[in-house]
Amino acid sequence: MQNAIVVLTDPVGLHARPAAALVQTAARYKSDISLEHGTRKANAKSIITVLALGARQGAKVEIKAEGEDEVAALAAIVELLERDNQKEEERK
Repeated sequence: MQNAIVVLTDPVGLHARPAAALVQTAARYKSDISLEHGTRKANAKSIITVLALGARQGAKVEIKAEGEDEVAALAAIVELLERDNQKEEERK
């Protein structure tokens, strides 16, 4: 199992478009991918559970991947979330 923690800086957090992009990215991998925020856990391949996390700007989200392509899956999700964070920094 691989895991990483990302702090969300996007003002909308993990809502709507960012959540949809995350789910689409996760769906490309065979590994089980989950997100945890506080006491809530979400399947990264399910838009409903990702939105139900309620992860807003400043939230620490732990990403876990387990399976045959877990390293690549985790790297892709982290890159996606960090890219969203960089876009927010550029807007400031």
